Amino acid sequence: MVFEQFDLYWFTVHMVTVILAITVHEFAHAYSAYRAGDDTPRLQGRISLNPIDHLDPMGTMMMVVSSLSGYGIGWGKPVQVNPYNLRHPRWDNLKVSLWGPLSNIITGTIFGLAIRFFGHAMSQSALALVAAFVLTNLGLAIFNLLPIAPLDGSHILIALLPDEQARKYDMFMARFGMWVFLAMIISASGATGVSVLGRVIGPPMRLMWNTITGLPL
Repeated sequence: MVFEQFDLYWFTVHMVTVILAITVHEFAHAYSAYRAGDDTPRLQGRISLNPIDHLDPMGTMMMVVSSLSGYGIGWGKPVQVNPYNLRHPRWDNLKVSLWGPLSNIITGTIFGLAIRFFGHAMSQSALALVAAFVLTNLGLAIFNLLPIAPLDGSHILIALLPDEQARKYDMFMARFGMWVFLAMIISASGATGVSVLGRVIGPPMRLMWNTITGLPL
């Protein structure tokens, strides 16, 4: 059972790393939208590295549940973007959606390279903390790249598809995306005993970890 294996220290580590990774993620969305011409994120106070500005109640609840299971995933309050303010709506929307996951990949890569080149000089506790932050950022990036609404991946795919296919996919996601998303979340919580989300995110996350840090996972 999850609670029989509860470790307050690692639960706190998971929570902190997820919150920090989500803060980076949402800040990147907000700043890229602002740079593309939309002032909405700035007016709503989202161009900020204060985690409180980006926390979403349901996403925070998911952080708690998944951190109890030792996985640690969640989401922040979506950044509101007015496409009519963007200079090039279709491609700017693609860039805004992509910058969230990309910011986590960049952050994970920077700290992962610190492990590769300076890990030998770190204490075991420091190394474990940095490793947790790297894995959280990589996992969050891959999670958000899944082409399922409301994740960034669905917006990215819609922007890349031809108009007709994009419209059909958008309609399909509007009807069924949330159900698929909820099924993955329930799986990740361990309620089913089979984590579909873990099976999807795990392999690419391990590959990225191994490539960046040079260490096996």
